[in-house]
Amino acid sequence: MLEKTYDATAVEPKIAKIWENADAFAAGAGAQPDADPFTIVIPPPNVTGSLHMGHALNNTLQDILVRFERMRGKNVLWQPGMDHAGIATQMVVERQLAERQINRRDMTREAFIDKVWEWKAESGGMIFNQLKRLGASCDWSRERFTMDEGLSRAVIEVFVTLYKQGLIFRGKRLVNWDPKFETAISDLEVENREVDGHMWHFKYPLAGGETYRYVEKDADGNVVLEEERNYISIATTRPETMLGDGAVAVHPSDERYAPIVGKLCEIPVGPKEHRRLIPIITDEYPDPEFGSGAVKITGAHDFNDYQVARRNGIPLYRLMDVCATMREDGEPYAACAAQALAIARGGAMPSEAEVDGINLVPDEYRGIDRYEARRLIVDAINAEGLAVTVADAEGNAVPYVESKKIMQPFGDRSGVVIEPMLTDQWFADAATLARPAIASVREGRTNFVPKNWEKTYFDWMENIEPWCVSRQLWWGHQIPAWYGPDGHVFVEKSEQEALDAAVEYYLALEGPWKAWVEEKLENFKPGEILTRDEDVLDTWFSSALWPFSTLGWPDQTPELKTYYQTDVLVTGFDIIFFWVARMMMMGLHFMEEEPFHTVYVHALVRDKNGAKMSKSKGNVIDPLELIEEYGADALRFTLTIMAAQGRDVKLDPARIAGYRNFGTKLWNATRFAEMNGVARNDDFWLSDAKLTVNRWILSELKRAAAEITDGISTFRFNEAGAAAYRFVWNHVCDWYVELLKPVFMGDDEAAKAESRATMAFVLDEIYKLLHPMMPFMTEELWAQTAGEGRTRATLLCHAAWPAPEFEDADAASEINWLIELVSGIRSLRSEMNVPPSAIAPLVLVGADAGTRERLARHETAIKRLARVGEISHAEAAPAQSAQFVVGEATACLPLGDLIDLGAEAARLQKELTKASQEIARLDKKLSNEKFVANAPDEVVAAEREKLEEYRETEAKLATALSRVRSEG
Repeated sequence: MLEKTYDATAVEPKIAKIWENADAFAAGAGAQPDADPFTIVIPPPNVTGSLHMGHALNNTLQDILVRFERMRGKNVLWQPGMDHAGIATQMVVERQLAERQINRRDMTREAFIDKVWEWKAESGGMIFNQLKRLGASCDWSRERFTMDEGLSRAVIEVFVTLYKQGLIFRGKRLVNWDPKFETAISDLEVENREVDGHMWHFKYPLAGGETYRYVEKDADGNVVLEEERNYISIATTRPETMLGDGAVAVHPSDERYAPIVGKLCEIPVGPKEHRRLIPIITDEYPDPEFGSGAVKITGAHDFNDYQVARRNGIPLYRLMDVCATMREDGEPYAACAAQALAIARGGAMPSEAEVDGINLVPDEYRGIDRYEARRLIVDAINAEGLAVTVADAEGNAVPYVESKKIMQPFGDRSGVVIEPMLTDQWFADAATLARPAIASVREGRTNFVPKNWEKTYFDWMENIEPWCVSRQLWWGHQIPAWYGPDGHVFVEKSEQEALDAAVEYYLALEGPWKAWVEEKLENFKPGEILTRDEDVLDTWFSSALWPFSTLGWPDQTPELKTYYQTDVLVTGFDIIFFWVARMMMMGLHFMEEEPFHTVYVHALVRDKNGAKMSKSKGNVIDPLELIEEYGADALRFTLTIMAAQGRDVKLDPARIAGYRNFGTKLWNATRFAEMNGVARNDDFWLSDAKLTVNRWILSELKRAAAEITDGISTFRFNEAGAAAYRFVWNHVCDWYVELLKPVFMGDDEAAKAESRATMAFVLDEIYKLLHPMMPFMTEELWAQTAGEGRTRATLLCHAAWPAPEFEDADAASEINWLIELVSGIRSLRSEMNVPPSAIAPLVLVGADAGTRERLARHETAIKRLARVGEISHAEAAPAQSAQFVVGEATACLPLGDLIDLGAEAARLQKELTKASQEIARLDKKLSNEKFVANAPDEVVAAEREKLEEYRETEAKLATALSRVRSEG
């Protein structure tokens, strides 16, 4: 006999152990012979990670698909693994070392990497145990790690191949630079935040004291300002980068500056005798309506400026070192800026004497923090009188500085402001790799669900920039590139292959390099000829190979042949660019086939008010705490039934408590069955069922199974969950159990036997249908209801997915009519505030012969379930009766003797007035454009939800009030 109550804390670990001991989730477990494969690769969580609500949703949906297809007999592989998470992991280990006063840079690279591997062995992979707690049915025996030997070999193979194909190259480009970790980082690792900032307005004097007529007009063409100027005004939020300016740009249509386009202006920073002259150019980038309409172009420290500089051949000057301090070496002007003098002179190159000793960063700013340099530069410009001025309240001229909100990029892990930095990096030719990946989606070989995410994919892929694949870290896949003494690069799979290539290269040269190599080879010492590149690869580079590297590629393994192409990728929208797109590129390039045919993009999990979860808001919900309190099944089912396509999940723990009650309902229905002798009867054939109630539930089972199957197959998980909920709670627990009680209490043994066998069958099918969503409880119920002295032939996770065929439309119609009638009566009683103890008569008007027969057959059940007394028929509705339509008939409840109609009308009117007032208040609030524009999105959404709830309440109250008044 089942325990009285279901204890998730006891059952879930027990079931997990049973699955583990049975190796239940091994690739192909439970599959039919020659079954079609079904493969999902897990989005590899970071080795530093722990389970959060995004993981819980993502992995619940994957597990539903995997368990569903496993039960459908497919050869299933859910491939687990972890990402080495380069920067995140290095940060964790560096922090641990710092607690012991050890700095990474005081260690050798090898010693530090050993420490990382030690940490990984001790603490890494905690998230896997948490995923198992959630019920994830991965083939845990096949766990992969992006730094394991096999995947590392795949990474090297890909990098070397792409390099030799000309699709990977080394170059100097602008990247996101994290000054704390001293590495380039991806866009994904940059968090843009709105902060308080300033906009300074400065004068860039025209070369040689030249002047021009500055004319400013209003929208109607009227002159509002006209004056002689010897400068061009620019506005900047980053004065410290002025030293790296390569030009000042204005829009081609901006007539104010037309007289000076092509002229030179002076950067107003540093010693006057050494100030650089830069050209005034036109470009589409400046906005004439913003600020002065003129922008300084600092191509080495701003992504927009970088594009302008590239379009216009403007030199790029890097001002800072890897820690974002102003360069100590003060890069000589002669080395980096001769081109600027040539531009200033119209093409004549300067002599060495003219540029000797001039530095890009003047002495007074070298080696100081960028923000300290900002302060000093602003002070110097103000002191020299080169700030644009405005009048203060007393009429005094003061420097023009605007306080304003600005968007600033921060490293998501370091928390420091990111510096756009011009550095030598390795890049992949993403545009070339993207073309086949774009075609695959356009031509329907890979489909996004929901479809609208394809636009996001195309927008990114069709405007893709070279992918910076190098990182200045120690933890990660070290780039397989070696440099010769003259800087020539050799990219090979191993150091020996690189050395062989280098020897061949240098021996083919005539002159000193050939002799130098020959001399080194006579007394060869490792490291003397070649030096390895110290950079490692972006974490996303190895993740991009995940669908095939985890299956053994570059070896042609049986797993690769069987399970590639994978079927579905389940992921969040935030990594479409960074992971999905790159897997598409790499899969097509190296496997000549898309890595998956479907990309299901799920929404965010937000708090109950619709706000994004964040530690700063204090609204983060820990899924492990929810699992401890409510059980994994309750959390999983809640996420399932709320996972509507294109709609964020607003997670309220109260909803999880509600769906735990759903599990309790099924548990209690199974206990009811046990107490009434329900047991499997292998000799019973569904077609032998004679009772209408049994034929009805079997028909509803067929419908529910079809709806659940269709919901999961089409990634409409919420519809599958809703169909399961309706069938189990409404049809089985609420109605079937109630309708069977008289049968089990009666004397008809044949009816009892049939009902026991039918209910046993229905419960078995329910366990199967619910298993992908609620695996622990259903596996326990499956085992516990095997029958006395019997065991199941298979675990539930390997049982065949239901495909019931029994259907009796007449039986379904009759019982559903009964349910509609009883439900209608109950609703009327509730709406009209009829006391539960009151017994009302029921009168049917306009009932045809079929309905009269049904009424007669189910009279006892109607009286018991609806609490009605005498049942009769009439030509017209009795006075003072509440009415509703059921089929062709009208059901009437005469209530004049049961309730005070006047008092009830007054009560309903009062509630209706209150609801209408709330609707008016919320309507006014939501019609206020200022409120809608300024209030947080989640607050606005919550108010709109309240409005809809009040409108529904108003409609119900109005209906009830009309009934009372019509009766009065």
